[in-house]
Amino acid sequence: MKHLRDAIQNGLVLLDLDAHDVETVFDRTLDLIVEHELLDDMRRGDVMAALLERERQISTAIGNSVAVPHAYLDALTEPLIAFVRLARPLNLGAPDGVPTRFFLVLLGPADAATQHLDTLTVIARLMSDEQFRYDAVVAQNSDELLAAISRFQTRTIPSAAVAAAEISPELQYSGRPFGGIIGDIRRRYPFYLRDLRDGLHPKCLGSTLFLFFACLAPAVTFGGVMAIMTGNEIGAVEMIAATAVCGVVFALFAGQPLIILGGTGPLLVFTALLYALCESYDIPFLPTYGWVGLWTALFVVILAATDASCLMRFFTRFTDEIFAALISLIFIYEAIKSLVMIFQDLDVNQHHDTALLSLLLALGTFYIAMNLSRMRRSRFLIPWVREFLADFGPTIALAAMTLVAVWLNEVDLDVLPAPDSFGTTSGRAWTVDLAAAPTWVRFAAIGPAILVTVLVFLDQQITARLINSGDHKLQRGSGYHLDLVVVGGLIALCSLIGLPWLVAATVRSLNHVRSLATTEEVVSANGDTRERILHVRENRVSALAIHALIGASLLALAVLKLIPMAVLYGVFLFMGVVSMVGNQFFERISLWAMDRNLYPSTHYIRKVPNLIIHKFTLLQLLCLAMLWGVKASSRFGILFPLFIALLVPVRIVAGRFFEPQHLAALDAEEEPEEEETHWAA
Repeated sequence: MKHLRDAIQNGLVLLDLDAHDVETVFDRTLDLIVEHELLDDMRRGDVMAALLERERQISTAIGNSVAVPHAYLDALTEPLIAFVRLARPLNLGAPDGVPTRFFLVLLGPADAATQHLDTLTVIARLMSDEQFRYDAVVAQNSDELLAAISRFQTRTIPSAAVAAAEISPELQYSGRPFGGIIGDIRRRYPFYLRDLRDGLHPKCLGSTLFLFFACLAPAVTFGGVMAIMTGNEIGAVEMIAATAVCGVVFALFAGQPLIILGGTGPLLVFTALLYALCESYDIPFLPTYGWVGLWTALFVVILAATDASCLMRFFTRFTDEIFAALISLIFIYEAIKSLVMIFQDLDVNQHHDTALLSLLLALGTFYIAMNLSRMRRSRFLIPWVREFLADFGPTIALAAMTLVAVWLNEVDLDVLPAPDSFGTTSGRAWTVDLAAAPTWVRFAAIGPAILVTVLVFLDQQITARLINSGDHKLQRGSGYHLDLVVVGGLIALCSLIGLPWLVAATVRSLNHVRSLATTEEVVSANGDTRERILHVRENRVSALAIHALIGASLLALAVLKLIPMAVLYGVFLFMGVVSMVGNQFFERISLWAMDRNLYPSTHYIRKVPNLIIHKFTLLQLLCLAMLWGVKASSRFGILFPLFIALLVPVRIVAGRFFEPQHLAALDAEEEPEEEETHWAA
């Protein structure tokens, strides 16, 4: 590492070299070395010929976006290293299929080859670090490059304490009240200013515009459904207002600001059941709702204060994959069901134009968003245009299909059911009169509040686990305990003013992370491709802006009412499908229909017998079917959170029927670093 640092400090660095072939790379590199008087210009041609001859024999691209050309001649008097970063990567046939962006040119006398073996080992280890590769891509000068190397060395210093610890620091019991919350604050808030500064980036703008519509659509949809289920006591306006207020507060004070709060199906079902219960007992709904919410907030804060979030260490990839799959399927199912209902609800006196155009708008939105999101890997257009189209793809799709609908205005379409003016759905006051609830209700509310607490705890923390997954390469820590306190406080606030309770929304949160990610494409020898996350631009600004725009949408209701619901169904479908990418559960299901001889060489396929893989996948599928059945049940739907919690003992019992080494591969926290192939994104 010292030789590489010395080379960079001495100016043997070329950043963003515009080269279309390796010959140009070598030519410019040797020019740099001659300028530094480290090579006689008369011997330059010999070195150039040696480098090209070595490249003709076999490519020096070793993978991880790096090539290590080398030449050893008597014309050179001392070992040299030159660091070169290309403006655009070259496809040199690397073993992992990743185009080559970095060249580390090794030169020296004939006896320097042995010395450079140690340097080559260091280079291979350095370039296999995904965070360093990202830092090396964005470095503006030699000083930033050296700083990236220093950070790499800090990250990779062996630590006996860390190696011995099987539990991450965030999920270790502190042993004192509020200890976990204090630990989250100490760990996360030193990055607060960086969270704000890093949000001032074009990628965050693309994420904001995409998630604005992706969060507004379910807010309006859930609000409309809730209005029907609660007799207009809580409706679309309340849901939009809650999403805006809670989202802004969470973005400012949460430990993990990448999480997006929103309405969820289980909370919607519970609210509807609570309303029906109030109707049957002839007690006022909103005061009862308020008391249930206040008790829930108290219980949630108590859980945070007693480090109950540490229980999440018993949740594994097994549970995360099932829960994420359930949420993805819910989005896809609701989008398809809504489109089918358009066909079923046609009036016999009408043509089928409405249904046909709705289907075309939804599929068009989905098709455009999916294809633009893949533009980052395209061979067409220049890099910054591809990046722009990929980041803004969903927003472009929504705007384009809305314009099509406006152009075909003679066809009657259902549009976003936004209210005409700001105010509560029923015209009631914004504050809830808690005193209107009978005395016995104020204490009887403890029972329902316990169920809501379980639901909020599991929904919030499982989503947080998915967001903080090692696959996402987040660097600034999590905030399990602190986030729970913030959510508890927001539930109390919403209960006092009659707004719906919000919790971490899994699909929206995952899409938020992926929209902020910088990725690289990996292509295996048999042509399978995948995107590997190198870096996520962690910030608070994108979430803050998303929810501020949602709040501002209440001032632009006339514009929102131009958006057809079919277009939003297309966005729902896109979110559901995109959130399935990278879920190994779906990947392993696809093995059932695949030729066994063509299975991708993933880490678990290399280490686990095929029959064991299929048994593990079948167990997950049965658990998913159970959760779906409970969710769809009108009688047992309120017990949905308890069935999620049951996944933990199911996973523990499964350990008796699977070998530990097999479970270690199938249920790993994150993909091993040696993983080389995957399914297409």
